[in-house]
Amino acid sequence: MKNYKYLGSISVFFVSVLLISNVASTKIVDFGYFTFDAGTLLFPLSYIFGDILTEVYGYKKARNVIWLGFFSALMMSLIFIIVGKLPGAEGWNNQAAYDAILGLTPRIVLASLLAYGAGSFSNSYILAKMKIWTKGKMLWTRTIGSTIVGELIDSTLFILIAFLGILPNSLLLTLIISNYIFKTGVEVLFTPLTYRAVKFLKQKEGEDYYDIDTNFNPLNTN
Repeated sequence: MKNYKYLGSISVFFVSVLLISNVASTKIVDFGYFTFDAGTLLFPLSYIFGDILTEVYGYKKARNVIWLGFFSALMMSLIFIIVGKLPGAEGWNNQAAYDAILGLTPRIVLASLLAYGAGSFSNSYILAKMKIWTKGKMLWTRTIGSTIVGELIDSTLFILIAFLGILPNSLLLTLIISNYIFKTGVEVLFTPLTYRAVKFLKQKEGEDYYDIDTNFNPLNTN
């Protein structure tokens, strides 16, 4: 098995961005013309890291990291919920504050995990396929094209599963559109940096993987 110098570091950044953005998403913010959960400010970076992983190392490596992020987020959510249920020490009067920020409900956890999984795997799959179709040329078409689909799936699933029946339908639509436009816009703006990162890694790792015979089943472990 080939040893990669930077794969571990990229994986750590990917999972870190995912976990931090999940916590930040508990606050809804107004950002100019956009209204979205604050995790949206950081979450697009996970798609950029996902693009880099798939482009350089291939879908199979990206799949492993996506699952690592999934189970890390699940573990974080379960710990927050369990800790929230434990009795507070005498003199500690911050239970309401804890519940408001970290007291994740099962519905929010489900929405986050399903949206993340569906969006990330869609993003990676489309990028891997487009790399074959474009014969490795025009990187921007697949980084942006895969994000257009992946972010739409992610934003729509999360908002609907988490807030349908809780927030007004008009606000749900606003959140979906704002999330989608902002996240996709970040991908476009970061395209020059993505190009540099991909070029650097391909040279340093000696890898430029094409998923020609790859089994794209997300549950496949081979």
